[in-house]
Amino acid sequence: MERILVTGAGGQIGTELVAALRERYGASRVIASDRRSLADIEPFEQLDVTDGKAVLRLAGKYKVDTIIHLAAMLSATAEAQPLAAWHVNMGGLLNVLEAARELNCSVFVPSSIAVFGPGAEPNGTPQTAVQRPITMYGIHKTAGELLCDYYYLKYGVDTRGLRFPGLISHAAPPGGGTTDYAVEMYVEAVKKKAYTSYIAEGTFLDMMYMPDALNATIRLMEADPARLKHRNAYNVSAMSVDPAAIAGSIRRRIPDFALDYAPDPLRQSIAESWPNSLDTSCAEEEWGFRPQYDLDRMTEDMLDHLMRREAYRFRQVQ
Repeated sequence: MERILVTGAGGQIGTELVAALRERYGASRVIASDRRSLADIEPFEQLDVTDGKAVLRLAGKYKVDTIIHLAAMLSATAEAQPLAAWHVNMGGLLNVLEAARELNCSVFVPSSIAVFGPGAEPNGTPQTAVQRPITMYGIHKTAGELLCDYYYLKYGVDTRGLRFPGLISHAAPPGGGTTDYAVEMYVEAVKKKAYTSYIAEGTFLDMMYMPDALNATIRLMEADPARLKHRNAYNVSAMSVDPAAIAGSIRRRIPDFALDYAPDPLRQSIAESWPNSLDTSCAEEEWGFRPQYDLDRMTEDMLDHLMRREAYRFRQVQ
């Protein structure tokens, strides 16, 4: 990757991925873009990915050879606004792929565990499990995988992607996903020592700490293309957890942390349609995927960062 354009740079993944890419490749070689203006991340360009001419113009202006396309509406938001989500998620992806075709760029497009529906094996869901999602977001991600396959097979565009599980980060707030509860639980544990989960007790979902997600993205984009047999749809995950497991890990540092439940029907129904755990063996074998953070190591790092941030805020108001 010589020059990289990142769309959706202000989102949960983009906020940290831009920094990681700039550390690895140099700040001037990573162009951040987002629909809203962002401060202090130059070079930056404001971009609406639903404007195909603007996407092509910006990628051409900077002569990029790689587009990392993160701009999207996430699961819960997409379910509440399905038509708007289709316009952003599918229209934006098509515009990026067309720009990549014209400019001979490689493309990274994140997919999701949302591609699997109730018909897939819920435990150890295999790479090639049946995809019959019942959410609008899952439909977008399934169609997106197929569209990326098409552009690779038809036009030779080097497309690559990961099926991300829930991503947990201390650096940026989540953006409307079903698994956002996990981030919220850590934040509320530090602030209030209590959290009410909108996901029901005993609901297991795959999760990954953001440093592992960033490393997986970079590692996949740097991988030998000859080894990539499932290039647009790799299952990746680090842990399968329910709210009680996260709470138990938090209590090793905050013993009086209290967890209760008030399930949200929309997000609970989405969660129940997703796998409990994924089989990540294809990613491991084809390009060496290896997560570094298990639940307890992630909890330690999350709480360290959040406690320092809360202590700083407390000093500021004294």
